Amino acid sequence: MSMDIAHIASLAPVIPVIIIDRLEDAQPLAEALVAGGLPVLEVTLRSPAALDAIRVMAKVPGAVVGAGTVIAPEQVAQVADAGAKFIVSPGTYPALVDAILDSGIPYLPGVATPAEMMYLLSRGIRHQKLFPATVVGGIDMLKAVSSPLSQIKFCPTGGVTAATAPDFLALPNVMCVGGSWVTPGNMVKAGDWAGITALAREAASLPRRS
Repeated sequence: MSMDIAHIASLAPVIPVIIIDRLEDAQPLAEALVAGGLPVLEVTLRSPAALDAIRVMAKVPGAVVGAGTVIAPEQVAQVADAGAKFIVSPGTYPALVDAILDSGIPYLPGVATPAEMMYLLSRGIRHQKLFPATVVGGIDMLKAVSSPLSQIKFCPTGGVTAATAPDFLALPNVMCVGGSWVTPGNMVKAGDWAGITALAREAASLPRRS
């Protein structure tokens, strides 16, 4: 079933941002997160195992697996071949936007300034990732752009924690948040999948306004 980015973002209040260093962790990690109520998984292209991890995690029942840290047009075909259901980039530029839009894969582009937000609006992209959220103004930035750029819904990512996620999710222009706190490296390394499911369950229960 084809889904747009708005639907994907609506599936849970938190999108785990995942780095897979060991391919053998991919399946049990995805299963643990889905069991905890977080089906949308962003696997970042920050390790050699990333593309194979997307392939493995995409087979987990209930998982909606996307590729993050997509920074070059040539990566679009690679993640599509791996089975990514959506694409996330830390920033944007015209050639990258062209390649992703041409692919037809749902896209969540990163923005840090109102100028970037407006450029993406001009391309018909109304769902955007504020990144790195806490560095570029966080909640204050989101409040500041909520009126002049009211068409945009955001997924703040970068520096968002279990403690601050509720404050972001309370904003009317925030659809979900991205974060790595639900996949702590020490728990993944230890294979503490029950612990990760517990963290996911807490994150999945967070209320959101929009």
